[in-house]
Amino acid sequence: MLNYRDGLASMPRYDTRELDWRIKVNANESNIGLPPLVEERIMSRLSRVAFARYPDEEYNLLCEQIGEVYGYHPENIIIGNGSSEIIEKVFYAFGGDKDHKIVYPMPSFSMYGIYAASADAEGVAVSLRDDFTLDVDAFIQTVNQNEASLAVICNPNNPTGQVLTIEEIEHIAENISCAFLIDEAYVEFYGNTSIPLLEKYPHMMIARTFSKAYALASCRVGYMLAHSDVIAMLEKTYMPYHMNVLSLVTADTVFQMRTEFEPQIQMICAERERMREEYERLAGVTVYPSHANFILLHYPNAEELNEEFIKYGIGVRSFGKIPRLENMLRISIGRPDENDAVYRVMKSFVEGNP
Repeated sequence: MLNYRDGLASMPRYDTRELDWRIKVNANESNIGLPPLVEERIMSRLSRVAFARYPDEEYNLLCEQIGEVYGYHPENIIIGNGSSEIIEKVFYAFGGDKDHKIVYPMPSFSMYGIYAASADAEGVAVSLRDDFTLDVDAFIQTVNQNEASLAVICNPNNPTGQVLTIEEIEHIAENISCAFLIDEAYVEFYGNTSIPLLEKYPHMMIARTFSKAYALASCRVGYMLAHSDVIAMLEKTYMPYHMNVLSLVTADTVFQMRTEFEPQIQMICAERERMREEYERLAGVTVYPSHANFILLHYPNAEELNEEFIKYGIGVRSFGKIPRLENMLRISIGRPDENDAVYRVMKSFVEGNP
C-alpha cells in the first residue's frame, strides 16, 4: 500500500470539471475577451519569443513594469501562476504546524481552508455577519487571541461581493502584528486598492490577478506586492523558472495596455448594477450588494433553479449544502445578451414556482 502524507485523503478537492455550456457565468471569468488592439500586440510579441531560452528576462520585465506603476522596486514584487499560486505559497511560508494559525473570513474564497491544510497550519475561520459584512474588531480579536501567523482578507470578497473600506483595512493592519494578506483579485471592479498602505505597514501583502478584469484566466498570471524581506522569503518556496514565457509576455503586454480594458470594466460594473435591479424585482429572491464582477443571490429553491439553468445550457455557481451558502447562487456578469438570457430563464422559473 502506498504511504501518502497524513491528512491528504481527507482533504477536499477543488472540482474544475465543466459541462459544454452555452452560456458560462460560473467562474467569474471575462466573457468579453481581449480588446482587438491588445490581442494584435500580444500575437506580434509572441511571434518573436526566444523559445529556447529560460524566461528570466520576461519575468524581470513584468516585475519592472508593475513596480514602475505602483512606485515599488522589482524586489517588492513576485509573479505567480495566478494569484492563487501566490496565496498558496504565502500560506506555506507562514504555516508549518498546528501552532501556526491562519485566520480568514467565512464564507470567502474556498481555497483558503485547503491552503491552510496543505501548509499543515490550522485554519481559523471568522464567520461573517448575516448580511455577509465582516465584524472587523471580532476579526482583529480572533487574530490576536490565536497569536496567528497570518491573517487574510479577500477584498472584494468572493463569493459575497462585499468590501471593506481602506479605513477598515488600515484599522486591521494597525491592530495586528502578524503577516496580513489582502487578496485583491476583484479590485478593478471596486476601484479602491490597499496598495498605498504597504509603505506604512511592512507586514502587509497585496495579491492581484490578470484572470478577472484582464481576461487572462487561461494564462494563469498573478502578482504580489510586499516588503522586500517578505518577497525574498517567498521566493525560496518557488522552483526556478516557475513561469512560462508565453504567459509572461502576454501579461506584460496586457499590463502595458491596461487602459484598453477600462471600457470593458465599466461595462461590467454597469451590467452588474442593471442585473442587480432586475433580480431584485423577482419575488423570493434576495440579492446581496456586490463590488465584483458577479452577483450573489439567495432563492429558496436554488438547487432546482440551478437544474433549470443546466437544462438551458447555462452554467452558474451553485453552492449546494455548503454552510452559510445554502440556497445561494453566484452569477458572473457576462455580455449584455448573456445576462438577459440568464435573467429570462430565472424569471420564468421563479414566476412559475411562486
